[in-house]
Amino acid sequence: MSMRALARGLTAAAAAAGAVALGLTAPTAQAATPLPYVALGDSYSAGSGLLPLDPTASPLCARSTADYPHVIAARTGARLTDVTCGGAETKDFTGSQYPGVAPQTDALSDSTRLVTLTIGGNDSGTFIDAILACGSAGVVTAGQGSPCASLYGDTFDNTVDNTTYPAVRAALQQVRDKAPNARVAVLGYPWIVPAKSDPSCFAKMPIASGDVPYLRDLETHLNAAVEHAAQDTGATFVDMASASDGHDACAPAGTRWIEPILFGTNFVPVHPNALGEQQMAARTLAVLGEN
Repeated sequence: MSMRALARGLTAAAAAAGAVALGLTAPTAQAATPLPYVALGDSYSAGSGLLPLDPTASPLCARSTADYPHVIAARTGARLTDVTCGGAETKDFTGSQYPGVAPQTDALSDSTRLVTLTIGGNDSGTFIDAILACGSAGVVTAGQGSPCASLYGDTFDNTVDNTTYPAVRAALQQVRDKAPNARVAVLGYPWIVPAKSDPSCFAKMPIASGDVPYLRDLETHLNAAVEHAAQDTGATFVDMASASDGHDACAPAGTRWIEPILFGTNFVPVHPNALGEQQMAARTLAVLGEN
């Protein structure tokens, strides 16, 4: 069901109840009741690294008002409740991530009609550990060989299969249980490294040439696990692979959607920049039928 169809359904239901429902297609639409939209997830959803910071969020979350949920809300007129938080893991959906930060699913209810999220990349430290490990190994070998793949082999992939996938599946089911009337859209992570090694990128992303495809394959595996969990729970998977190809951290400024480890513009490296967040919003709206 597209967001427009969802809006039409809500309008009919509200009319039957004697209420006035919204139009969804533009913020200027006359609407007494904007679409209730809750944004969950980790730093890729929170726009961590971008300014300005959201004054309603804990500083520890590094949530930006330029994150893709804010972009979606601005484009659709939805009423956004943004509880995204940098560093979030699946356990933070039902537990407090930081003192004073409520479990993310507390923001959900029967009235929620749209939920978006990215999650899984921080679970067990798998993906961030891989980036750090491969970066450290690449510095040691001056960018030669595949030291990270040699050291870790299928360790990270096994963690994705045995730990990350079931955790993401359980988290998405928790979302479905708390917001049974919502369309749930879980985004894949945009590409961080290119499909092929780019020697000119080593100064920005100090990863050995042979480990670039290793990390690319790991991200492919992680996104596949998230997609599988979405299919299992009736959520919509927003595949970022094709859209973000060529916009990785090795691409030039103005083209890249992800900032590199060194010499980037974000205060949190290896995260989407403003263009990346805008494009994540655009891709999500396209998948949901709001082109």
